[in-house]
Amino acid sequence: MFGGYGFALFVREPQWLESGGYALIILAIPLFIMFEIAREAQSEESLNNRLLAIQRSVGALLATALVVIGLTFLIGSEDLSRLGFLVTFGGAAFSIIISKFIVDWLFKKILNGSATTTILLLDGLPAAGEQGVDVLNVGQAGLWPDLDRPEMIDSLSRIISPYDRVVIACRFDHRSAWATFLKGHDVGGEILLDRDLLHGAVAIGQYCNQDTIVISRGPLNLVHRLQKRVLDLFVASIVVLFLAPLLMVVALAIKFDSPGPIMFRQIRVGQGNRQFSIYKFRSMCADSGDMRGDRSASRDDDRITRVGRFIRKTSIDELPQLLNVLRGDMSLVGPRPHALGSLAGNDLFWQASKQYWLRHALKPGITGLAQIRGFRGATQKVDDLEQRVRCDLEYLTNWSIGLDLMILLKTLRVVVHKNAY
Repeated sequence: MFGGYGFALFVREPQWLESGGYALIILAIPLFIMFEIAREAQSEESLNNRLLAIQRSVGALLATALVVIGLTFLIGSEDLSRLGFLVTFGGAAFSIIISKFIVDWLFKKILNGSATTTILLLDGLPAAGEQGVDVLNVGQAGLWPDLDRPEMIDSLSRIISPYDRVVIACRFDHRSAWATFLKGHDVGGEILLDRDLLHGAVAIGQYCNQDTIVISRGPLNLVHRLQKRVLDLFVASIVVLFLAPLLMVVALAIKFDSPGPIMFRQIRVGQGNRQFSIYKFRSMCADSGDMRGDRSASRDDDRITRVGRFIRKTSIDELPQLLNVLRGDMSLVGPRPHALGSLAGNDLFWQASKQYWLRHALKPGITGLAQIRGFRGATQKVDDLEQRVRCDLEYLTNWSIGLDLMILLKTLRVVVHKNAY
């Protein structure tokens, strides 16, 4: 766009490239970026296919041109030079085509024609590593996704977090655990095949002339992850600024009400089953804090302070999690993160539900589908957990920006809830 506009300045004077007092480039650039994102012109698929990339970018440019024409008509401006307009967008189209050839050359030269970083994990099954693929023998290190050991899940999650694609060469009896582990992550996960066994595979792939079953692709593509993160940062920043006076008043009330820190930190299970520290306003006596979450709060819990009872009832104690959102640990909307010691009846969450680990494929949220449906409070029986897991998996399957906005709006109706104690 800038190249085409610069060339147009040689053809016409600047005043002939304005509409309603606005420079043509100021009108066009935001629209072009929006259409580029909408058409996924910068996606991995486009990067791998030069012709597709050109088609999508030129299509975004054409849509921009049509909208600018419409805006000019609505403004009623007759100053815009038709020659300057054609030169701007014609030059931009030419620049796009040239840039795609350059990007394609750099892509093949620097990234060897692959935009996907891959790691091969060996767990008892031998496999050769291809060029450009990192190989790690986790079996020798005694690592495998033991679903009863969250610390091992956390270690493996941190190993694979920098990669886009994870290929597992594992022993037969570990495949079910690896399948569950991969489905709970935001990466493309595959298991090398040597027997006719499928674990809910979504496709068949190939690695180093061997067949694989594709277990997961991650619930969101790059464009959708970008959209969700922009929404998180935009809304969280505004809410933090707007509620700053309230946050300070609550902090002072907690400080004067009972001795101890203002904030309560607890380890929770987050995206990809990686552990993180969650922030909350302290609502219990400092010497009664439950760091592992072994004991759920009850309606007449003697650990809760006077201020704590109010901020829990109104969900104000959850507001510091906006800091987790800004840090990137959490999202505004997503499955609620749980403490490691959380119980459903007498069983730990991951023991009570076989699908529990799958809910962590997206970042945990301050609110979620389960919360607006009333599934809050203590999980006194296994069914309480199962209802929440079903809601979380439904959210992962049907995610959209519209769904996030709907959940945020409906959350305002359940901020004060009978199960919030």
